[in-house]
Amino acid sequence: MCCLLLLAGFRSLIDRLHDELARQGHPEVRPAYGFALQAIGLPGSTAGEIGRRLGVSKQAAGKTVDRLIALGYAERADDPGDARRKLVRLTPHGLDALARSAAIFGELRSGWAELLGPDRVRELEASLRAVVPPEAFRLDASSWLGS
Repeated sequence: MCCLLLLAGFRSLIDRLHDELARQGHPEVRPAYGFALQAIGLPGSTAGEIGRRLGVSKQAAGKTVDRLIALGYAERADDPGDARRKLVRLTPHGLDALARSAAIFGELRSGWAELLGPDRVRELEASLRAVVPPEAFRLDASSWLGS
C-alpha cells in the first residue's frame, strides 16, 4: 500500500504541476518533456547523454529532443569542443519552463507543509532519501537550475 500511495502522491504532484504550467503559458509540456529538459541541463548535452540520463535509447531520446525542438524548448548547436558532435541546448522558452516548474514545485511543497506541518514534510523527505539510491535520477526541482 505504501508504494501505491507514493505513486499516487507523485502523480498528484505531476498533474498539479502540469495544470499550473499550462496556465502559465506552457500547455504543451508533458512529464516526459520535463524530465528531458532536466537531462539536457544548462550546458547542453548530446542525444546519447540525454538517453543515458533518462535510461532510454539514444533513438528514443532523439525523438523526444525532436519534439522539444519543434515546440521551441530546445535547439541543436555545434559543440564548441568537438566539431563532430551536436549539442542539444535549452532555449529561453525551455529555461522558462524549468524555472516555472521549480517555482511550482516549491509552492506544492509549501502546500504539503501547510497541510502536514513542516516537520512531517522534512521527515518524509529524509525517509525518502534513505530509500532512494543516490544514483537515482534527481527529481528535486531546485537541482534543475543548478541552485
